[in-house]
Amino acid sequence: MEVDGTTRRIIFVVISCLLLTGLTLPGCVTEGDQMVTLTISSTIGGLVTTPGEGTFPYDAGTMVDLVAEAEAGYQFVNWSDNVGTIADVNAASTTIIMNDDYSIGADFAAIPPVQYNLTISSTSGGSVTVPGEATFTYDEGTLVNLVATPDAVYQFVNWTGDVGTIEDVDATQTTITMLGSYSIAANFERKHTSMVAGGLWHTVGLKSDGTVVAVGYNTCGQCGVGDWMDILQVDGGGEHTVGIKSDGTVVAVGDNQFQQCDVSGWTDIIQVVAGRQHTVGLKSDGTVVAVGDNEYGQCNVGGWTDIIQVAAGANSWHTVGRKSDGTVVAVGGNWAGQCDVGGWMGIIQVAAGGHHTVGLKSDGTVVAVGKNNYGECNVSGWTDIVQVAGGCQLTMALKSDSTVVTAGWNDYGQRSVSGWTGIIQVAAGMTHTMGLKSDGSVVATGSNTYGQCSVGGWMLT
Repeated sequence: MEVDGTTRRIIFVVISCLLLTGLTLPGCVTEGDQMVTLTISSTIGGLVTTPGEGTFPYDAGTMVDLVAEAEAGYQFVNWSDNVGTIADVNAASTTIIMNDDYSIGADFAAIPPVQYNLTISSTSGGSVTVPGEATFTYDEGTLVNLVATPDAVYQFVNWTGDVGTIEDVDATQTTITMLGSYSIAANFERKHTSMVAGGLWHTVGLKSDGTVVAVGYNTCGQCGVGDWMDILQVDGGGEHTVGIKSDGTVVAVGDNQFQQCDVSGWTDIIQVVAGRQHTVGLKSDGTVVAVGDNEYGQCNVGGWTDIIQVAAGANSWHTVGRKSDGTVVAVGGNWAGQCDVGGWMGIIQVAAGGHHTVGLKSDGTVVAVGKNNYGECNVSGWTDIVQVAGGCQLTMALKSDSTVVTAGWNDYGQRSVSGWTGIIQVAAGMTHTMGLKSDGSVVATGSNTYGQCSVGGWMLT
């Protein structure tokens, strides 16, 4: 089509007016038009879903929507790098105004696990050895091992407190699942353990229900234990009998000529032993108390510390103490060298005979010092021993195979133990010896003049 001059002038005027007013015709690009780019990336744990991840062109001034989405287990943290025109750098859904070329990143981080506190304690008589006793912090769902360890003469009872996720509240070793903050406690009690003990001419038996039986010489009432209850440990002296109750107090009956039965004020006792005419108590703090005849200094134990076992025989005038480091101390009559234990080491149990002292070493061998008129100290060849006992001029020992060996005086047949089997504990009196069997029955041999060996009907379990 031909455009005449008039038409051409009209078109020129219109275009000129449009340019002067800043307007453009569709499809026209002016000198002021600008394209910019937005480069988007993300860290591990999520991605940018709007507009995506990569490099995108936009007209300058464009407002661009941004949406960041976290993966499972992660959370959005913030936008980083060229964030000057981002509306909210801490919001997963926001906008950016494209005034220039920008490079931005969406940052993600793992969601920290929910954590809970576990507070653990225990009653007296033991401790929680795994994980310990304190307040511990665990991630939600953690399975925590629990181990409760009782002290000597104690036993574990149960777990109490927030026990809903404890696998077995009656087990010393169990687990708890941390689904909340919990406070738990391990409970212990002093245990009743069957045992036999020999007095001078009487025999004492502790039943597993905490009651006590006794047979033999009873002129001084040393067998008057029929009403005793809740007893944890017993021993027989010259003519008296002693026992520990579960509350740590001590009871005693029999001869009290030297106040050897004056134990009513004793507390916190974990072991009690009886000598010929004295009584010795070991306290839980490792100190020792004693009452009774002290003619030879057998009660001079007030300065002893760190003691974990004491011994005094039914016919002895001396007292022996074993320390936690395996050494031994002794006081009292020493006319036969029965207190010469200063060089002993590695001892795990001690026993006191009439005029001699016996020590069991950690390697299962035995040492002895003191009077040896009947060969009661001839124990150097013994091996594989797990318990020793001292009588009047006699030593006996329990082997790991549950048989018994003896050395010393045998005028009353007190060493006639060669046929004993299934024995779990041994004891000796003046002229008789005893053994507790694994089935709870008791055997005895030796003099039975006072019925001290009449234990055939006993069943201590």
